[in-house]
Amino acid sequence: MSFSELISPLVGRLVLVCFFLTSSFAYGAQWHATIPLMALKDLPMPALLLFGAILLMIIGGLSLIFGFYARAGALMLFAFTVAASVLMHDYWQIHDHAARAADYDVFARNMAIAGGLLLVVGMGAGPFSI
Repeated sequence: MSFSELISPLVGRLVLVCFFLTSSFAYGAQWHATIPLMALKDLPMPALLLFGAILLMIIGGLSLIFGFYARAGALMLFAFTVAASVLMHDYWQIHDHAARAADYDVFARNMAIAGGLLLVVGMGAGPFSI
């Protein structure tokens, strides 16, 4: 096994984790600003949903960091990412062109992240994992 085959899964997991852990801390720090945005999307119980989302991002992120049940953690984060993207970044309903393009960029980024998570689901955590 080459060096890149050994190290790439670990580095890939860590890059994915950076996104989810920094997002979880940002949403926690901006709690009072995020809840009204969720309410604007007609999501029920936005405070409870936000708490669950933050908890899921932290648990899934820790799973990926250590490679402990990484497939399950990646699958949870995949489902969360797709669901949150469809519910919060429904660019297809935005009429203003600039706002639509900006929301599409976020949606597309999230789908790329979801694709990376599916690679972890399918291929596992790699050799540097618990």
